[in-house]
Amino acid sequence: MKIINQRHIPIVAALLLAAASLSAMTTVPGLSGSWSRGASDSTSHDSTGKEETPIPESSVIDEVVWVVGDEPILKSDVEMMRMQGQQEGMTWGGNPDCAIPEQLAVQKLFLHQAEIDSIEVSESEIAAGVQQQLNRWIEIAGSQEKLEEYRKESINEIRNDMHDEFKNQQLIQKMKQKLVEDVKVSPADVRSYFRKVPQDSLPYVPTEVEVQVIQVSPKIKQSEINRVKDELRGFTERVNNGETSFSTLARLYSEDPGSARQGGELGFMGRGMLDPAFAQVAFNLTDPKKVSKIVESEFGYHIIQLIDKRGDKINVRHILLRPKVSQDEIDAAEHRLDSIRTDILANKFTFEAGASYISDDKDTKNNQGLMSNSTADGMTSRFQMKELPTEIARVVDTMKVGEISAPFTRINSKNKTVACIIKLKSRVDGHRATITEDFQVMKDVVLAKEREKVLNDWVVDKIKHTYVRVNDRYKDCKFQYQGWIR
Repeated sequence: MKIINQRHIPIVAALLLAAASLSAMTTVPGLSGSWSRGASDSTSHDSTGKEETPIPESSVIDEVVWVVGDEPILKSDVEMMRMQGQQEGMTWGGNPDCAIPEQLAVQKLFLHQAEIDSIEVSESEIAAGVQQQLNRWIEIAGSQEKLEEYRKESINEIRNDMHDEFKNQQLIQKMKQKLVEDVKVSPADVRSYFRKVPQDSLPYVPTEVEVQVIQVSPKIKQSEINRVKDELRGFTERVNNGETSFSTLARLYSEDPGSARQGGELGFMGRGMLDPAFAQVAFNLTDPKKVSKIVESEFGYHIIQLIDKRGDKINVRHILLRPKVSQDEIDAAEHRLDSIRTDILANKFTFEAGASYISDDKDTKNNQGLMSNSTADGMTSRFQMKELPTEIARVVDTMKVGEISAPFTRINSKNKTVACIIKLKSRVDGHRATITEDFQVMKDVVLAKEREKVLNDWVVDKIKHTYVRVNDRYKDCKFQYQGWIR
């Protein structure tokens, strides 16, 4: 039987669970239910008021250990974060028994402010982020099957588990960005800061690389495309016959994980936020009862149903199916790239010409195959190794400047299997920053420190104006922020 993740139990149910396990309780303002004080300071009483033996903490199934505003932090939340940290090799910079609940409490402060400020994260953003993380995990595990075996969950169950956590991470990140968006530093600030920094304390600039890519997408058999289209036509027929609803079919069958859990609904979006082919059909829909024709996009094949239109934005639901690529087709794409690589090495044409005329990667073919990296200060062709897609980074790590790789496959940002060869255009090895060569790096360091100070001051002030209740077992903790204990 699968153990239920206590983190996902509704608050009332979790409190009732704690109540059933503990007899010593104290009322907390703002919560319907009671808050367990825990074994460190709780003593149970019988009906005559006599003290009985304190309840050992090990017997507690779950309990509320902190309350921030009207949001509880459960013991199971703390243990879940501790387990995730251990799996990912995280360090807590102090006693984890104190640092972990404090970090959860700070997250709740940012989430509460994000709600007040109406910060939003779209389902498409969540889906893309979750899929990128899944791709990294699959690459590390070796295959989707191995990841599912390790996690003891199907890939869809893993996606569902990740959804809310990733959404909260994005809300927190966007809230932080809003709080520091007006923080600026001048060149004089940068020079002044680093004049005071000892040489051996200057920031270390990690190795940076520039990478060019030629990509070939494996051809998909027409029989597989026909299978997908027939399945979508079957969905349309079932909806039109009143056999079932579009949203039910989307939840069951759509391969867009972000919207599937919402019954295929995307939320209100402008034309520019959607794939052009998808948008062309979606914005021409007028009858919410009708289902669109089959639409091919960069993501796969869709059918679409209108929900509502508001000005220049539209809300639709869709079902996405992706044709499966066979291993024979992948092998054929790699074989073609191997021939292209041989011709380049034989000087029949350059890598740059191959990228411009052969590659089907729309993001790089018009730039001679040069990959671009989006940063806070704009686009750059330079990547730190950790910023590259995992499969590309692994190949680049073994290459010399000017070398062209053997063909390999990867999962791209559209969740499609593609074959690639890459050329390492340049590499700047890691070094201590200099004001002449690495001014931007130094500026980023100073800007980060100024932003960190603004966020720190905001958290301290927010704590002062937020109801906080902390279990007595944490009263001797040395916290990063002051004001938790009152």
